[in-house]
Amino acid sequence: MKNKNLSQRQQRQKEYLKKTALSTQAIRSGTVSGLEQEHNDAIYATSSFIYGSAEEACECFSGQTEGNIYSRFTNPTVRTFEQRIALMEGGARAVAASSGMAALTSIFLGHLKQGDHIVSSCSIFGSIVGLFDNVLTKLGITTTYVSPVDSQAWQDAIQPNTKALFLESPSNPLGEVGDIAALATLAHSHNALLVVDNCFCTPILQNPLALGADIVMHSATKYIDGQGRCVGGVAIGSEEHMEPVFGFLRTVGTCMSPFNAWVFINGLETLSLRMQAHCSSALKLAHWLQEQPQVERVYYPGLESHPQHQLAKQQQRLFGAVVSFEVRGDRTSAWRCIDDTQLLSITGNFGDAKSTITHPATTTHSRMTAAARALAGIKDNLIRVSVGLEDYEDIKQDLAQALSKL
Repeated sequence: MKNKNLSQRQQRQKEYLKKTALSTQAIRSGTVSGLEQEHNDAIYATSSFIYGSAEEACECFSGQTEGNIYSRFTNPTVRTFEQRIALMEGGARAVAASSGMAALTSIFLGHLKQGDHIVSSCSIFGSIVGLFDNVLTKLGITTTYVSPVDSQAWQDAIQPNTKALFLESPSNPLGEVGDIAALATLAHSHNALLVVDNCFCTPILQNPLALGADIVMHSATKYIDGQGRCVGGVAIGSEEHMEPVFGFLRTVGTCMSPFNAWVFINGLETLSLRMQAHCSSALKLAHWLQEQPQVERVYYPGLESHPQHQLAKQQQRLFGAVVSFEVRGDRTSAWRCIDDTQLLSITGNFGDAKSTITHPATTTHSRMTAAARALAGIKDNLIRVSVGLEDYEDIKQDLAQALSKL
């Protein structure tokens, strides 16, 4: 039987954690030891839960009392992950989903209806463009795309039926930085929500809710996991803004599995240390790439030459771990550089301990039209590198020998 003193201690710890640093919250928050008084978080691999009486079951199902009902929408392991990431992002509540795309779908279909309008940055993950153009349009929800850094374009795109603004900052793959506080003010002046994709930064580097955003989302598949093992997503915001998201997920069933939640919980424990190491190597690599004769341009908000460098310094703690660059030549040159790397993994994923390299125009953003890619500035000679945790010199030398063959 669970120790009464342990329960009281855990409640005191829960309150104490509200005042601690993000790195501490990432390790301690949300954890509640079970009957076995385990120190690490348990995996509750169960589809359903039992009750002591029919009356107790009725009260739980009706919402009169809190309790677990069915793992599609209530699971203790998933709840621990949700509570931990919510505290780290400064939100009242989080809703975990089966993928980042599932989290986004739950946000927009939870909050929007036929006839509503979205203003979105044009510099976003290619699959999100597919969600907007191929799925939401069928439901009567339209989208207008604008430059993430053109404040007048955002203002001009607002319509009477605009209900949401969507920003990914820094953007994938060019690292453009949108002004979150300014967009929040714009959205709220038109009774719209600001939704921010925080995948590139994680809560360690940036907290959009503190800057005025209404909802922040993550593909937990990326840095939150950190080792490329599991797929998952999460949305964070106020109780008011999360209830429609939860309602959609509960009905549709785009839920996170307990095992994946457990992996993400453990990923959060090392997130602060990992992001510092990622960002340190990425900054050095971006400076080095600028000096290479085979490189035409480097995209990284940590460079002083980056157009939004000062804004990035204001709303981010560090500059992230994704560095993109254009090689001299065309797609053939970009592919040759990618193929000649020996250490880096050729894959579309990012946020892994292993450094990855990809050609956005033909992988992550290939389902976008050529016109949409042009609008987003994604050229055929663009290469994206997600800087991992290998020794920096090894990462640099691998790119150096690949570039030397161009």
